[in-house]
Amino acid sequence: MENYSTNERRADIIQILNQKDRVVISELCERYGLSEVTIRKDLEILKKRHLLFRIRGGAIRIPSTVDGNDARVGAKRLFYYKQKRAIGRLAASLIKENETIIIDSGTTTMEVAKNLHDFQNLTIVTNAIDIALEVSKYDRFNVILLGGHLRESSLSTVGPLAESVLKVCYCDKLFLGVDSFTIEKGISTPNLEEANINQTMISMAKECIAVFDSSKFDKRSFAFIAQVKDIDAIVTDDDIPPPILSELRQRNIKVHIASYR
Repeated sequence: MENYSTNERRADIIQILNQKDRVVISELCERYGLSEVTIRKDLEILKKRHLLFRIRGGAIRIPSTVDGNDARVGAKRLFYYKQKRAIGRLAASLIKENETIIIDSGTTTMEVAKNLHDFQNLTIVTNAIDIALEVSKYDRFNVILLGGHLRESSLSTVGPLAESVLKVCYCDKLFLGVDSFTIEKGISTPNLEEANINQTMISMAKECIAVFDSSKFDKRSFAFIAQVKDIDAIVTDDDIPPPILSELRQRNIKVHIASYR
């Protein structure tokens, strides 16, 4: 029996739901070695966060929570929690001392921000309020938070003001969050303003590194961001479908695979 923290356990429950569409309290008690009271509390908390439906004896998945909608950042944080942590660690290892980097808003990009503690001198440009707060813990970093219109669901700034400031910032690397990705159609997002600022980020960075878990492959959202050829590298987890991995490498896209198990 594996030991889980409370957050890891709740993230694991969501991951089971994504795979099986249903969880049973008795099975979760056995999996985690915990009482029904504790598991019921977990399910009630996840229900209040609109991450599942409660049913007698367990819970079922909300079908549209991940696919194609604009879920709140607090909810997204629990999806594929272990994968995102592993991706963040690996992505941060691609940064070099003294670089200027852009960190896009998102829960996977937040994991990149959480792994910068070994660096002494970085300039970090971001449109994400939570990421700016995370990296501001280190007074040795130069942190630039873009102004603009606040999107509450992602805690990010978008719009002409954010884009105009970004257009004068030449950066070494961009760590781009991804909602949806296909080989044929590239990267997309549910929100037009998010797509616009992401396009500006790509244009201002020498290297674009897309960071996202493997559940985002073979999905398409409303607003187009970039084609596959506009990406220099991808950091994802080891559940990436082999045909997609092969196709990306044939297109000379560097693929860094993070093991989360």
